[in-house]
Amino acid sequence: MTEALELARRARDASEVPIGAIVAIGDAIVGRGFNQPLSARDPTAHAEIVAIRAAARHVGNYRLTGATLCVTVEPCLMCVGALVHARIGTLVFGATEPRMGAVTSTVRGGELPGHNHRFEIVSGILEGECRALMQEFFKERRFSR
Repeated sequence: MTEALELARRARDASEVPIGAIVAIGDAIVGRGFNQPLSARDPTAHAEIVAIRAAARHVGNYRLTGATLCVTVEPCLMCVGALVHARIGTLVFGATEPRMGAVTSTVRGGELPGHNHRFEIVSGILEGECRALMQEFFKERRFSR
């Protein structure tokens, strides 16, 4: 989560919503990503998607069976779908996202019927730091208007 938080800070410094993600297989980080939909002009350029794409390129396969995806904030429904398609084994996230989070907050996206893959969920890792980064970002944006 420490590496994901550093990536989230890179997103913040680029004026993107501060979310960072890594994909690990065993002890090796094989993919890194941070939010960049604004700079990439790509609505799918969420931290999780960027990290999954990098990991798939690294291993030479879109199936990342058994990999762990670690992200600072609970993934949205699009990102949950990507986790399922990539066959991620474990999702680790820091802070819940009450408006768009699709793992435990708004819907249990990983448990929807018809999915051919399920993943383990570990939540609350460095939750305070992850939440504070988001809150500070949006507080600064509100006051700078």
